[in-house]
Amino acid sequence: MLTLGGAWLLYPCWLCCWVCLVLVSGQELYAPHSIRIEGDITLGGLFPVHSKGLPGLPCGDIRKENGIHRLEAMLYALDQINSDQELLPNITLGARILDTCSKDTYALEQSLTFVQALIQKDTSDVRCTNGDPPVFVRPEKVVGVIGASESSVSIMVANILRLFQIPQISYGSTAPELSDDRRYDFFSRVVPPDSFQAQAMVDIVKALGWSYVSTLASEGSYGEKGVESFMQISREEGGLCIAQSLKIPHNSRPNDFDKIVKQLLETPQARAVVVFANEDDDIRQVLAAVKRADQLGHFHWVASDSWGSKTAPISDLEDVAEGAITILPKRAINDGFEVYFTSRTLENNRRNVWFAEYWEENFNCKLTITGSKKEDTDRKCTGQERIGQDSKYEQDGRVQFVVDAVYAMAHALHNMNKDLCPGFSGLCPEMEHAGGKKLLKYIRNVSFNGSAGTPVMFNKNGDTLGRYDIFQYQIINNSTQGYKLIGQWTDELQLNIDDMQWARGIHEVPSSVCSLPCKMGERKKIMKNVPCCWQCDLCDGYKYLKDEVTCYTCEFNMKPNKNRTGCDPIPVVKLEWHSPWAVIPVFLAMLGIIATIFVMATFIRYNDTPIVRASGRELSYVLLTGIFLCYIITFLMIAKPDVAVCSFRRLFLGLGMCISYAALLTKTNRIYRIFEQGKKSVTAPRLISPTSQLAITSSLISVQLLGVFIWFGVNPPSITIEYGQGTVDPEEARGVLKCDITDLQIICSLGYSILLMVTCTVYAIKTRGVPENFNEAKPIGFTMYTTCIVWLAFIPIFFGTSQSAEKLYIQTTTLTISMNLSASVALGMLYMPKVYIIIFHPELNVQKRKRSFKAVVTAATMSSRLSHKPSDRPNGEAKTELCENVNPNSPATKKKYVSYNNLVI
Repeated sequence: MLTLGGAWLLYPCWLCCWVCLVLVSGQELYAPHSIRIEGDITLGGLFPVHSKGLPGLPCGDIRKENGIHRLEAMLYALDQINSDQELLPNITLGARILDTCSKDTYALEQSLTFVQALIQKDTSDVRCTNGDPPVFVRPEKVVGVIGASESSVSIMVANILRLFQIPQISYGSTAPELSDDRRYDFFSRVVPPDSFQAQAMVDIVKALGWSYVSTLASEGSYGEKGVESFMQISREEGGLCIAQSLKIPHNSRPNDFDKIVKQLLETPQARAVVVFANEDDDIRQVLAAVKRADQLGHFHWVASDSWGSKTAPISDLEDVAEGAITILPKRAINDGFEVYFTSRTLENNRRNVWFAEYWEENFNCKLTITGSKKEDTDRKCTGQERIGQDSKYEQDGRVQFVVDAVYAMAHALHNMNKDLCPGFSGLCPEMEHAGGKKLLKYIRNVSFNGSAGTPVMFNKNGDTLGRYDIFQYQIINNSTQGYKLIGQWTDELQLNIDDMQWARGIHEVPSSVCSLPCKMGERKKIMKNVPCCWQCDLCDGYKYLKDEVTCYTCEFNMKPNKNRTGCDPIPVVKLEWHSPWAVIPVFLAMLGIIATIFVMATFIRYNDTPIVRASGRELSYVLLTGIFLCYIITFLMIAKPDVAVCSFRRLFLGLGMCISYAALLTKTNRIYRIFEQGKKSVTAPRLISPTSQLAITSSLISVQLLGVFIWFGVNPPSITIEYGQGTVDPEEARGVLKCDITDLQIICSLGYSILLMVTCTVYAIKTRGVPENFNEAKPIGFTMYTTCIVWLAFIPIFFGTSQSAEKLYIQTTTLTISMNLSASVALGMLYMPKVYIIIFHPELNVQKRKRSFKAVVTAATMSSRLSHKPSDRPNGEAKTELCENVNPNSPATKKKYVSYNNLVI
């Protein structure tokens, strides 16, 4: 009959059956080599004294630091506790220490030793040869276990220990899954879990600006779960992508590592490699494969605590490991253990059954005892060698945690003893029969300062606080080499980047990114659903970068700012007075206004002189008014637009030209009708009096005013801002403050004036045969021809620049100059000659004798005919009878004026 002291729930059937089979068989499971130390309370210990053996063998070579150092740390801690009168007084701690051989299945088999005392066997049917009942030596009861080192071993052992409710405190297992208190509720550890380590490694990678990394893990719980935590944290925080996640299989050969390195090189941008590999062997094999591939300095390693600050994995591979960043739980050298261990000899350390083997390996000598495993040397050990003097010695990084784990168990037992055995010296029956569940409660509540001076305590999952030192392996001046402390992590990262040095002595942090950051105003176009790999596309035109991956178009009145991170208002401009586009029209207009005022003043001053009267005073003043308005419109077109200015623009834009050409049309029409009528009869045509001429002119002008007033009613004057979205370069975009007048409306406003101008030109052509001695037909004709040429040039320029960025300036300047030129042509050709005679030749400005309409028409007809015949005179001059009473030597012989105002009609 077999009874187990615990529940079987949540365990695989094969595990339960296998345990039963082994225990029922009654075999003694004590390992051939184990350490047994007697005491009132026995603690179990699991240490990787040996490495994994070759196929067919459970164990390999002895592990000096990772195995012997840690084992001796437990022995040292037991000695310290047993000699402490304050901690567990009158109670001695014993131990049962086993070798796991760094293999989970072998460790599980060994750990069954710890549960044998909890097995009750039915021996009623068993008798000795003499008939007496047998006497069994009951194995010591193990109340708690210290270990194991590797996470895979701790996971396997935790399953069996939980079955028998034996608490376990690990000094080196960091796999995140061991934090699951539902599956591993009797497991605790004094080293932080890899979830903290993974967080620290993510923070390191981000601090260095790396966003594209590969991961490399040894097959098993430690490596796979560590990488899984790293990837999960990186996904949650974002900004970090995994290029490849590779696994190192069990029992890998060198060519397997060569394939791994080849795979890593398939993503050359991912130069950073996060490593969660098993101690020593896998790390060393990876570095050797990189060296064989001749990729020194290509990879930047970020390694977990399995690499830590060890020299064994990088021995003879220092050039490959240069620049590697490693992480290690915060620790300190235990000076007491240093003194203790360096004083160990073969004589004073007989309790350690593996110490002789360590001695041979450490001093590279061979003991004379039978069964020596040292076959690669003939050197004999003297026994007088000293650790640290005759061999290199460096305390293992886990020593501190082994001591803390033993002390945590001791403090829990001490507190339990105080509660269960008050006033009792030593163990009391209550404590002897207390189960592991009660001890676990005390373990989770311990709190003391550990060997490094930092607090040791556990949370509800059995995890301790995360405190890490961060190292970098550096080679200085090709000679000095070693691990340099460059930072620490305690809930947050503190990293001294200035103290870091990379391969070949470079101090600048190398890159490990899939894509370089986009420039200002460029969006990320994600490639292959990998958020860290992108193609940069410019947010061109009027688009801005709303977020990293999206370009948005600015509002119609906005343009992207210089960095294209937002939109700024498009500057609003108008034609300024100081602009070259405005200076020239304004200068011409001012000259024209001055000239017009001068002409008008002259005409007013000499209003009753023959020349003024002969030019038709009434229409001349009307014409001069129109010319004046043509000049004035320049200032309205350049002035800052507002409702008043826009109203005056509409009114005077076509009015000045309309007045001018209405007056000229009336004049040319009058001349045409007079001479056409003279060819038929001597009767004067109708409507040629000054009053009639003013009436005709006013009626023509009223059409323009009517159209303007209708325009006012349909579309009241207002101002608007025209944005040049057609501008390719947003930097050149401008909003033009202008009156709400379209190009078509401008042409329509000028269209009536142009129609008058064309009609006037037609009459000028018809009256071209009338000699200049009698009228203004020819000056008017030249005026109209020139004006037509000006406006024929204006139209293509005005409409041809409608899409130009300088549209406002070109069109306004073109329009104002065209109007200035039209006014100047009329002013110069029609009035300047008259003003010249009035001022400089007043002798010509005299009254002629009045003649009848018939005499005028007859003289004009004869003069017209003679002007086309060759002259018989020697000088070629042809004189008419109208030249009578004129001095031949007088300059007046060149010009004759006939006043139609003095005609007798």
